Amino acid sequence: MLLVTRLLERFHGPQRWRSWGRPLDGLIGTVLSQHTSDVNSDAAFRGLKRAFATWKACMDAPAERVERAIRSGGLARQKTRSIQAILRFIHRDRGRLSLEFLRRRPMEGARAYLLALPGVGPKTAACVLLFNLGKPALPVDTHVHRVSWRLGLIPDDATAEDAHEILEPACPPKQVYAFHVLVIRHGRQICKARKPRCGECVLTEICPSTQLRTGDRPLKLKQRGQTGV
Repeated sequence: MLLVTRLLERFHGPQRWRSWGRPLDGLIGTVLSQHTSDVNSDAAFRGLKRAFATWKACMDAPAERVERAIRSGGLARQKTRSIQAILRFIHRDRGRLSLEFLRRRPMEGARAYLLALPGVGPKTAACVLLFNLGKPALPVDTHVHRVSWRLGLIPDDATAEDAHEILEPACPPKQVYAFHVLVIRHGRQICKARKPRCGECVLTEICPSTQLRTGDRPLKLKQRGQTGV
């Protein structure tokens, strides 16, 4: 995985970790990002912040008002239920709406708390750990899953949970951020789900899928558990 990261850095440029803000903001933003584009989820998050001055106001608001604020992100009813359930859990457990205390916890302790929140799965927890808490957790989204499978880093029947358990320990902690960001970029631009641009890929020398492909027909990844959040 270190070699993958170095090759992708040559192609896409080096990556340095940067904080994406408060962990509770990051958690809500990640919930909003599920099953939609970055543009739509960003608009939904801005709508939520405009509509509510505090997370407590969001927690206490009628669900219909929250739904209106985040409608641009899609699945507004489902995401509203998740967001308000998460806020109520944290408020009931901690007496305040903040996840800053997780900065002081070891990564696995912080992960366990996040996974105990309603509707939070391995990918969402890993996103908050990596981007907001600066801990070396590796989120596995559809791009990371697909590229890792094509590279032979995970078996073809790996679920989302399997992929997290396999990839994170295999990636050097200092390389986790770069690997995640670069593989997503590579998956969007080069190693696409349909018609991957293998002729432009810097990973062909180490990618077994390049030799296995015939013409322009990409290998198909078995769809097992890749939508876990």
